[in-house]
Amino acid sequence: MMKRLPLTLACASFAAAILAGCASPEPRYYTLSQGPGAVAAPTPAAAPSTDTLWLEVAPVRVPERLNRPQLVVRDGQNSSGNDAGVRLLDLSRWSSPLPDELRDALSQRLQATLGAVDTYQQGLSDVQPLYRITTEVLRLDADVGERAGATINWTVRRLPDGKVVSGRTQAELPAPGEVDGVVAAYRQIVASTANDIAAGVQALRR
Repeated sequence: MMKRLPLTLACASFAAAILAGCASPEPRYYTLSQGPGAVAAPTPAAAPSTDTLWLEVAPVRVPERLNRPQLVVRDGQNSSGNDAGVRLLDLSRWSSPLPDELRDALSQRLQATLGAVDTYQQGLSDVQPLYRITTEVLRLDADVGERAGATINWTVRRLPDGKVVSGRTQAELPAPGEVDGVVAAYRQIVASTANDIAAGVQALRR
């Protein structure tokens, strides 16, 4: 014989089901870095030497319209590419502020490519870097499911004589697969930028 729930318990169960059905979906978080362990950190006893390539990768400058927790993409309803044609993806967010994401990803790539140590990223305030790298994002945009592109200016300054190598990395890549494809394309753009910067560092080492 089937037992009936008390009216109050039945109402509570019904209300809980309604609330569960109305709950907002959780945002998904993305990063431009390659994950922990991609770059080995120096030992605590690490000290300046003529064999160590010490870098300082400064925080990346980005346009204010991009400095949001959410990914900012172009609005498919507007092909002009201006501010009126962008939208924020509330359910797709960066795991840290975009300037930090870009700086950390560039630093990671440069340390791996050059066999260098980033004094800024490693918190080595007592070590004088040999090269200081500054970067400015002029453009970083995407059409979800289609393409992603960027224009990034960068400068490598050799210390202490101040000799400079500057350049610009521009890229347009396919970005299939919704937001995952956009982030994958952005990672490739970061890798290309890091390769260009690494070539600038090597030019100053000659």
